[in-house]
Amino acid sequence: GGAGGMAVAAGPAAGSGDFSDLREIKKQLLSVAERSRERGLQHSGKWASELAFALDPLPLSELPPPPALTEEDARDLDAYTLAKSYFDLKEYDRAAYFLRGCKSQKAYFLYMYSRYLSGEKKKDDETVDSLGPLEKGQVKNEALRELRVELSKKHKARELDGFGLYLYGVVLRKLDLVKEAIDVFVEAAHVLPLHWGAWLELCNLITDKEMLKFLSLPDTWMKEFFLAHIYTELQLIEEALQKYQSLIDAGFSKSTYIISQIAVAYHNIRDIDKALSIFSELRKQDPYRIENMDTFSNLLYVRSMKPELSYLAHNLCEIDKYRVETCCVIGNYYSLRSQHEKAALYFQRALKLNPRYLGAWTLMGHEYMEMKNTSAAIQAYRHAIEVNKRDYRAWYGLGQTYEILKMPFYCLYYYRRAHQLRPNDSRMLVALGECYEKLNQLVEAKKCYWRAYAVGDVEKMALVKLAKLHEQLNESEQAAQCYIKYIQDIYSCGELVEHVEVSTAFRYLAQYYFKCKLWDEASACAQKCCAFNDTREEGKALLRQILQLRNQGETSSTDIAAPFFLPASLSANNTPTRRVSPLNLSSVTP
Repeated sequence: GGAGGMAVAAGPAAGSGDFSDLREIKKQLLSVAERSRERGLQHSGKWASELAFALDPLPLSELPPPPALTEEDARDLDAYTLAKSYFDLKEYDRAAYFLRGCKSQKAYFLYMYSRYLSGEKKKDDETVDSLGPLEKGQVKNEALRELRVELSKKHKARELDGFGLYLYGVVLRKLDLVKEAIDVFVEAAHVLPLHWGAWLELCNLITDKEMLKFLSLPDTWMKEFFLAHIYTELQLIEEALQKYQSLIDAGFSKSTYIISQIAVAYHNIRDIDKALSIFSELRKQDPYRIENMDTFSNLLYVRSMKPELSYLAHNLCEIDKYRVETCCVIGNYYSLRSQHEKAALYFQRALKLNPRYLGAWTLMGHEYMEMKNTSAAIQAYRHAIEVNKRDYRAWYGLGQTYEILKMPFYCLYYYRRAHQLRPNDSRMLVALGECYEKLNQLVEAKKCYWRAYAVGDVEKMALVKLAKLHEQLNESEQAAQCYIKYIQDIYSCGELVEHVEVSTAFRYLAQYYFKCKLWDEASACAQKCCAFNDTREEGKALLRQILQLRNQGETSSTDIAAPFFLPASLSANNTPTRRVSPLNLSSVTP
């Protein structure tokens, strides 16, 4: 009886992918929010309510009717009402006890869900009591196996409704039966496309674009939200932003969920300014919001915006200091102030509140790195990867730890994984290049640096590294080319960054042109050298030499054997002595 009633409730538009009838969509959202709450599915209820809130209010005549009750519902009503009140007070075992033997879909779901949550709660309590967050969570949810057996019987008999299928999927996922779980969640999405929980679970299980292609998803407007969300997760940001834009155009411009997702998307492509401005806008609209604020704090951290980060931390602390996100924001705040022990403490606290919270593992790894505790860092990063294989920062972090431990082969493996997850992130490519260089695979290293430059180099270091490789290999033409590009690059940004390497570049070019007897270019570059502390003396010396050679009508080209320079101490007496090869100034501060 239950499943038949659901299809009617879903209404016509849930089965179609268009947004022409927003009133119908609003009705569906309001009714699914109510049905989720009746079953204790708080997050799905919240998601639907937030989305419904973004649409225009409905007149009284159009409000969705309460879900119709069946005979079974009526029989179970007393038990359900009592149990739901215990459930809301988190007395899960007590709720389940009073729901034994209930037959109606709603009461049966609450019965199974209470047993599941009871097991989860016990497991989490165990975890907090017994282990520091850096040990392997060996505690299992004891209820899962029994639940799986019972639910699979129901599943075979086709007695599970959309919510029941969702719970069955969650149980399978918790037992690491990923393939089976995906199938069940897809089925749940077909039976009840309006329930966001099932879609969200799919987002966490689909690890690449290929897997996504093979899913047969229902053609419903909810699918658009799912695709936008999963594109964001899979770092397909262009596609995600297009989807969100079309959702906004379809009439969801007020949705805080969409705004926050767009901010997260910009954060993922490192468009920091854009992400910051969207987050600020979001905070104006929803000032007590805590979710995604950890991402906001990451952005403030990257930009070193201490006052703003401090304000955010205090603000969230006032709202709710025992939320995972709050702990992470405070952790970031201490990290920015270089109080790494304190930062690590807050990330640990976050993990005690929710051991499955991915961001904190990675951030804690970073803190242990700062404290030079590599083994703890490696453990933390490994945890992050266990929670989410797609966390490129954890793979990158592992690469860095092994780099510190001088184990370039390991390093290479982890940076490769990070690069696969973020193929257009120059930082991964530069790290890979450095690895190949250490392993003396210079051709590979060159490819990496060139690619890093091609995809848009964040830290503007790829060309310098490439130039230095060419220098090592005595390919002076190419080295000069790279330095020229690098200089154009730096000057074209408009902001003259305090770049150590600008002087190195000018110095190399000055010497290169000098060797090629292009006096004008050489003297132009040498003059630029004079603007930097670390190359000033060499610049002056070169200018004097050029002047001398020009005065001599440039006869004596023979005693300029090596193109490189005398050290600054000798530069006063303009005798062309044997030149020293150029120092690598990147490691020496002036």
